[in-house]
Amino acid sequence: MPKFCVPVAVVVLIERPGDGGAQLLLQRRQNTGFGDGMWDFACSGHVEEGESLTDACSRECREELGISASPDDFEFITFIYKRDGAVTYVNPYFVLRRYEGEPHISEPFKCAELGWFDECALPAELLPDRREALAAYRVGRPFIQYVREK
Repeated sequence: MPKFCVPVAVVVLIERPGDGGAQLLLQRRQNTGFGDGMWDFACSGHVEEGESLTDACSRECREELGISASPDDFEFITFIYKRDGAVTYVNPYFVLRRYEGEPHISEPFKCAELGWFDECALPAELLPDRREALAAYRVGRPFIQYVREK
C-alpha cells in the first residue's frame, strides 16, 4: 500500500494595481531532502493531526514567514494528486493576498532566501509541480494529476 502525505502549499501574492499582474513570494529550499536549491512557494508543510487545511496554512505562514493570517484568508486554487515514486501526495494549494506582518525567513536552516517575482517572470528553478499548480490557477483548473516515476 502506498504512503500518503497531505502537505499544503501557500501562494503569497501581491496584486499590482493597474496592470493586472501580481508578484509571488518564493523561497529557495535547503536542507529539506526535497527540492533543495530549487524555488518553492513561500511556505508549505504537512497538515498535523486534527488540523484543518486552512489552519495548517495559517500555522505554516506563521512558522516559516513570521506573518499572521486567519484561516478564512486562504483561497483554495487547485488540488494536485502527485505520485512521486512510492509516495503519493495529496496537495491542496491556496492563495493568500491579505496578511499581517512583513514576510521574513523564520526557518533559516530550511530556507536559503526569499524573493518576490513577477508572475510572468518566475525562475527556471521553480519546482515543476508548483509551476503546474500556477498554470492550473491561471486557467481555473481545480484538479491535476502529476506523476513522476523514480
